[in-house]
Amino acid sequence: MSINLPKPILAYFAADSGDSEAVALCFTDNAVVKDEGHTYRGSAAIKQWKTESSKKYTYTNDHLASVDEGGKIIVTSRLSGNFPGSPIDLRYAFGLEGNKIASLEITS
Repeated sequence: MSINLPKPILAYFAADSGDSEAVALCFTDNAVVKDEGHTYRGSAAIKQWKTESSKKYTYTNDHLASVDEGGKIIVTSRLSGNFPGSPIDLRYAFGLEGNKIASLEITS
């Protein structure tokens, strides 16, 4: 399914296939990511988060919907891969600042 997403979010999902450097470049220098009960602050922590998660899991991401809720872009995606509970629908709540991602919270 093709949904219309802002450029920073498109760049994040394009890089999400395992390129931790490209993922980190999608974020502001002081961005915050919340995923799997952990919080990652700043470019170095975000790059490390992506590096570690890419070592653990291989998956495909099919975007199902996108909505703007109170200034956050919420993308619902179905992930299928080699992780417990696959497939799973996840919500990605993106906060944007200019042409970069300032915050991301991933929840089920």
